[in-house]
Amino acid sequence: MIGMTHHPNTSSIVIINLLALQYLPVLCLSQDFDFFYFVLQWPGSYCDTKQRCCYPKTGKPSADFGIHGLWPNYNDGGYPSNCDPDSRFDKSEISSLIGSLEKEWPTLSCPSNDGVKFWTHEWLKHGTCSESELDQREYFEAALQLKQKANLLQALTSAGIKPNDEFYELEEIEDAIRQAVGFTPGIECNVDSSRNSQLYQVYLCVDTSGSDFIKCPLLPRAKCGSRIQFPKF
Repeated sequence: MIGMTHHPNTSSIVIINLLALQYLPVLCLSQDFDFFYFVLQWPGSYCDTKQRCCYPKTGKPSADFGIHGLWPNYNDGGYPSNCDPDSRFDKSEISSLIGSLEKEWPTLSCPSNDGVKFWTHEWLKHGTCSESELDQREYFEAALQLKQKANLLQALTSAGIKPNDEFYELEEIEDAIRQAVGFTPGIECNVDSSRNSQLYQVYLCVDTSGSDFIKCPLLPRAKCGSRIQFPKF
């Protein structure tokens, strides 16, 4: 009797395990998320820290905010990553976008490179977690369109906030971006070699379709002073 009662339980466990394995990849691929962080980076603040920067092989980027990434996020502050281990970055999928990506999503990492390593990393870590909404081409197209829509540098310069090494009130910067985008941004600062707090990255929140800015469910914690520098580039 002991053997008979033990045997069905073992079979049940095997069946349950097989079912779990069968559905596991599906759960990974249909990863849900609540919103995107669209992150733009000021190149002057990346380059004037102790960390070196290298201009891409196409030359020095324009003095404009560059895309860092479009990151799926959860409302509680967590985020999914590397959601599709079978996915590969396919440059041919975005061949007609390469010129725009070189301009709007440039790499500043060393040694000097063409940006493919950067875009590959962003797609595999973040983009694959949005595959329920966007395929690879749509993901990069969405980011390019969001950058044009935000037009951050124009929003700031129109408010008299220019990349001239001057210091500005953090609230002024937030207000100028809120006026342009419609919602309060998250501002991230870093420090230059003189330990000055400076405008580094701007976080804007986007709906799960990757098309419209929304009120941020959660703003990232930023280590900024009340007055921050907007360095030249």
